Amino acid sequence: MKNILSGIFAAAFALSASAAQAQEKPPLKIGGILDMSSLYADITGPGSETAAKMAVEDFGGEVLGRKIQVLAADHLNKADLSANIARDMIDNQGVEMIYDVAASATALAAGEIAKARNKIIMFNGPGSIRLTNEACGPYTIHYVFDTFGQANVTGLAAVKSGLDTWFFLTADYAFGQDLEKDTSAVVTKTGGKVLGSVRHPLNTSDFSSFLLQAQASKAKVIGLANAGGDTVNAIKQAAEFGITKGGQKVSPLLAFVSDIDSIGLETAQGLLLAEAFYWDLNDETRAFSKRFMERTKRVPTSAQAGVYSSVMHYLKAVKAAGTTDSAAVIKVMKETPINDFFAHNGKIREDGRMIHDMYLFEVKKPSESKGRWDDYKLLATVPGSEAFQSLEQSRCPLVKK
Repeated sequence: MKNILSGIFAAAFALSASAAQAQEKPPLKIGGILDMSSLYADITGPGSETAAKMAVEDFGGEVLGRKIQVLAADHLNKADLSANIARDMIDNQGVEMIYDVAASATALAAGEIAKARNKIIMFNGPGSIRLTNEACGPYTIHYVFDTFGQANVTGLAAVKSGLDTWFFLTADYAFGQDLEKDTSAVVTKTGGKVLGSVRHPLNTSDFSSFLLQAQASKAKVIGLANAGGDTVNAIKQAAEFGITKGGQKVSPLLAFVSDIDSIGLETAQGLLLAEAFYWDLNDETRAFSKRFMERTKRVPTSAQAGVYSSVMHYLKAVKAAGTTDSAAVIKVMKETPINDFFAHNGKIREDGRMIHDMYLFEVKKPSESKGRWDDYKLLATVPGSEAFQSLEQSRCPLVKK
């Protein structure tokens, strides 16, 4: 009896010790650097944090015996603050992976910190092509869209339809400059002409002088190389000034369903735009979006849907690799195709670009919409191999030529 009891106690002790050891493992922390309160808050912001938490919950909440913890911080659209947050997350808070980062200047700053510390960073909200060109890194992933893809899908379709003279309103920072440059290249290559451009401050409230210059150019298309609140304000003010009624077409080179909701179909109808995701594409997108809406009361943007997809892909790779070591995890991520509601047969290339289909949409007329968020008509599906920059064109030092 003594031997039996001692055996039971020993087994119980071993189990409790094992449980205690598991509880002692530090949590696996992933950190979002987001715009929580300014012009990109609807695009990423709290919705991106929610999407990351949904991915963690659906994954099971832990990996390799470690609880998964989602952190988020507001970079206030300041590059130096973004770098400081990234540094603090990695050096002091033990963050293993950074997601989203919201805007291009802030993404470029945070990317350099992650690169120096050999940590994985996944960009969902920013668009600058520099992130997979000059600023690429071995652990950098550009997941949702970029300026080349946006320009290629929207610009090409517009010029082919006869909209062949352009004037650009450009946000004066990395993203806007790259978007203008990439779209200009598509326009001229396709036989169109760029008649001029003007740069505006980030998050400006008054576009009158810039729109008047665009109007005076007589260009068929006023290309908006900006995003978020800047895009919304520019389109609204163009309508107020009668520019669109005068025959010029306003083309948002990066717009999200949240922007169209803010503008309203009466003003936005007929706009052509490229997106990486739309909530109403198919049964899979609708199922995810329904769950997202239950939490946020809004449909997900492509950036927020991309956060869920990329976080889930990362966690699956950590489990498969059996470690959080960046080199081992990124190897699995690049070797494993991405098949979910966001991407079908998506693949992360050696330059960090995630290749997936892009979509060309036209904004519906009010009479065509069945209700709020029913905003898009699908015009074309563009394969990722055609939408994004080829490896032959890449300026990423990691790409073997």
